[in-house]
Amino acid sequence: MLSSIAPTSKKQPVILCESVFKIFGTNAKKMLADAKGNVDAKSFQDAGCIVGVNNASFEVFKGDMLVVMGLSGSGKSTLLRCISKLTDATAGNIYIDGQDLLAMNNKQLIELRRNKMGMVFQSFALLPHKTVLENIAFPLQIKGGSTQDSIKKAMDMVELVGLDGRENYFPRQLSGGQQQRVGIARSLAIEPDIWFLDEPFSALDPLIRKEMQDEFLRLQGVLNKTILFVTHDFDEALRLADRIAIMKDGIIEQLDTPANIVLNPATEYVHKFTEEVPREKVLKIESVMDPVDSSENIGDLRVSKDAIIETVAEAVLSESKAVSVVDANNIVVGILHPSKVINVLFGGSTTHASSDRY
Repeated sequence: MLSSIAPTSKKQPVILCESVFKIFGTNAKKMLADAKGNVDAKSFQDAGCIVGVNNASFEVFKGDMLVVMGLSGSGKSTLLRCISKLTDATAGNIYIDGQDLLAMNNKQLIELRRNKMGMVFQSFALLPHKTVLENIAFPLQIKGGSTQDSIKKAMDMVELVGLDGRENYFPRQLSGGQQQRVGIARSLAIEPDIWFLDEPFSALDPLIRKEMQDEFLRLQGVLNKTILFVTHDFDEALRLADRIAIMKDGIIEQLDTPANIVLNPATEYVHKFTEEVPREKVLKIESVMDPVDSSENIGDLRVSKDAIIETVAEAVLSESKAVSVVDANNIVVGILHPSKVINVLFGGSTTHASSDRY
C-alpha cells in the first residue's frame, strides 16, 4: 500500500517532481550526498559520474502539455525516463496523482503503466508481422481484453488518427508518418491519463512532421490528455506547448509559457534560442494585451485572445483606437493597443537576465 502522498494544494498536480536528480556512475549517491544538492556537472564528470538530471522541480496539471526542450545531452529524455520510471532517479521525489512513484513495487508500477501511462518514442517499434489493427489492439490484449473488444477499440483508434482504409496494412506498407500514427494510436488505445512522448516526430521529413504536429494538436483538443513531450526542436516546442522547460546540462534553465520565454528569457542560454524567433508568428494576442479599462476609447474591432499576432496585425494596425480582446465566448478579457503590435513586429526590446535561473 502506498503511504506517501504529495503535499496537497488547491489543485493537485498529475505529475509532481521535487528536487529530482539522476546521476550515472558507481559513486553517484555518495557524491550527491557529499555535494548536499549543489551539483557541479564538471566536477562530477571528472570523478567518473555523468549528471543526467540536476535538481529538477516542477508540476504538471491535468490537461496541460509540458514540452521539455533541449539539445542532445541536455537531460530531457533522462528526465522523462525518470518520471515514467524506465530509469531510477538517484534522489528526489516523484508523485503521480499523489502516489509516490519511487515507493512503488513492481506490481504497482506495472498497473500504473498499464492503466495510466501511454508512451510514444522516436522509434515506431511496431510489430512487423502484425497489421495496423493488430498492432493497436496488442496492448489491449496484453491487459486481458477480449479479442473482439480489443479489435473494436483499435478500430476506433484507427479512425481517430485518420488511418481508415489502412487497418489491414502491414508496417512496411506505410509511410513514416503513417507508422507514427499507428504508434500514437497504440499508446492511446489504453486510454492513458498521462501521455509521454520522446522525440516522436524527429525522424520524419519536415512536411510530414508539420502534418503530425497538426494531428497531435487536433488529438489533444479532442482528448485533453496530461502530456510530457520531449523535443530538441524549439519551433516544435513553441508550437505545441502550454509550458516549456528548457534544459542544459541536466538543469531546467527556465520553465514558463512560450510567450514568456520568447519575451523574457531568464538566462543567456535561453536568450540564444529566442533571439531569432519571429515573435509575431509565435505569440498570441493574450501575451501582449492590457487589462480592460473602462475609460479607454475602444473601437468596434474584436480579436480573439488566442489569435497569433501575425494573423490579425494588419487589421489591428488599421485601427486608430484600442481593440477589444475576447475569449471563446466572445467576452471581453482585455484590450490591445496598436503600439503593442508595432513593438512585436519591429523588434521592441525584450528583457533577459543572464544571472537568473529558474
